[in-house]
Amino acid sequence: MSAQKESKLIFAPASSQTTQQADQYTKNSLSRTQLHPSPFTQFHTWFTHARDEAQVHQPETTCFSTASLPSGSVSSRYVYLKELDDRGFVIYSNWATSRKASDVRSNPRASLAFWWHEVERQVRVEGKVERLSEGESQRYFDLRARGSRIGAWSSEQSCVLREEEGGREVLEKRVRDTEERFEGMEEIPVPEFWGGLRVVPEMVEFWQGRESRLHDRFRYLWDEEGKEWRIERLSP
Repeated sequence: MSAQKESKLIFAPASSQTTQQADQYTKNSLSRTQLHPSPFTQFHTWFTHARDEAQVHQPETTCFSTASLPSGSVSSRYVYLKELDDRGFVIYSNWATSRKASDVRSNPRASLAFWWHEVERQVRVEGKVERLSEGESQRYFDLRARGSRIGAWSSEQSCVLREEEGGREVLEKRVRDTEERFEGMEEIPVPEFWGGLRVVPEMVEFWQGRESRLHDRFRYLWDEEGKEWRIERLSP
């Protein structure tokens, strides 16, 4: 047994050096009576609490996962949730060259996963995706720092920067060229390949950590026929 353990680079990590047992979650519980009929309202309630009361660092951080068809290969990355409306959860990115762009072209579905350690809560979202209009994307684009807007135009996201061709210098030259292109312009148009993507949920799960890994889990499922959300408690 000890030989097997020594061969592992990581084995049963824990926050304490005195035990290999995982932390216990004891801060809260979740019951059906605490849930709003709408997952959007419930998410807003949890998000506002995480941000304003629990002071979770960047609670808008979310793991955005996509899958390519026909291979089924899955990819994930961390992005920021930028909007929540009555249709879904909105992120912004490059939709021309990025891996996620390629994935959603072949398979227009995605998931989001939020983890808020300070309150021992998770939220998972699964659903179809849809692009926002140019006008909607422009409104958010205008709020970005100028450097971020220049960067959006300059970077062919996820494309290889070959060291033998200059590596990062190639990117920085593109940035200089874009700066020159928009010199003196405060209003920079949103690139046609860049913008918002909405995850329209078919499932939203709210997870509250509990002791002994007996967590409270509730899943909202959209009933297309009844045009309403159905709420179920799940086993931990």
